[in-house]
Amino acid sequence: MSVTIFRLERLGTPTGTMLLVTDDEGCIRALDWQDCEQRMQALLHRHYGAGALRDRPRPSPAGRALTAYFDGDLAVLAGLPTATNGGVFQRLVWDALRCIPAGETVSYGRLASGIGRPTAARAVGLANGANPVAIVVPCHRVVGADASLTGYAGGIERKRWLLAHEARWTG
Repeated sequence: MSVTIFRLERLGTPTGTMLLVTDDEGCIRALDWQDCEQRMQALLHRHYGAGALRDRPRPSPAGRALTAYFDGDLAVLAGLPTATNGGVFQRLVWDALRCIPAGETVSYGRLASGIGRPTAARAVGLANGANPVAIVVPCHRVVGADASLTGYAGGIERKRWLLAHEARWTG
């Protein structure tokens, strides 16, 4: 049985060190903060089974794009390739997340309606929480029905920072 090998890159950001995991084709498989590494490892194992992470010796195109995002170029993330192994419904939600423009937010219910599943707000929330690719698949742009900042795996303070960062560059 072959072992899947992914490349790990550590990126310094204003919100803490991020862990970027890419495959040999440059597709992002996972992106999370260093203090969420255990969660990221669990998601990688759940989606890909046994695997190995090898340090990336120099910055990848995805790493350079994320640095540009934190420097204010919000559009740079749109073209980044991702590859995830979630279920059909999860991938539907993750694709919909990528359609939320920077600087905007949507509620779980509105996102559910947008994918043709108006009664699936709770399932959308679960899929949102299982997103393995933070920021690029912008789960931080989903808020409660009353526009409150609800759960975020990276922490509410990071979510607040990301939304303020995007508002600064789009507003």
